[in-house]
Amino acid sequence: MNYLPTDIDGVWICEPRVFADNRGYFMETWREDDFNRAVGYEVRFVQDNESKSHRGVLRGLHYQRGDASQAKLVRVLQGIVVDVAVDLRKSSPTFGKYVMVELSAQNKRQLFIPRGFAHGFQVISDEAVFAYKVDNRYAPEAECSIRYDDPTIGIDWPLKEGLELSEKDLRHAVALSEADTF
Repeated sequence: MNYLPTDIDGVWICEPRVFADNRGYFMETWREDDFNRAVGYEVRFVQDNESKSHRGVLRGLHYQRGDASQAKLVRVLQGIVVDVAVDLRKSSPTFGKYVMVELSAQNKRQLFIPRGFAHGFQVISDEAVFAYKVDNRYAPEAECSIRYDDPTIGIDWPLKEGLELSEKDLRHAVALSEADTF
């Protein structure tokens, strides 16, 4: 696995080594010792999640506050998404900034998002299957959401029309200025 730093400290692009031949391909998608050495600390994932969405679906920007916060390792098994991580660490020089990475079944990239970030993605293919590992279980009482279109953050989502968001993301997401941060 190749680990590529992004413009925001702590967020990593993970590119697997793919061994392909006439039968198909093989790749290692996760190896704890190599991963921890690359990111510089121990991450213990405790839960795997998967979602399926169609073009225009935008999920996020989600995070959990306090002791329930989560680090995530995300990837796409089918289709293409644009994945976003927003820095919510108040003491960080990149507070309120974001990293955007295209993840697809073809490029096989993964994105590691540490604790202290909001996360979201937009499906740009007809359909996408999205999988992710988290290092803390889901805690509904700690769930938070920031508006996907917050002008302070200024995310330049590739699809501007035909967006589909959950009722929760439309009605309960707050501006960055009102959000619980780290």
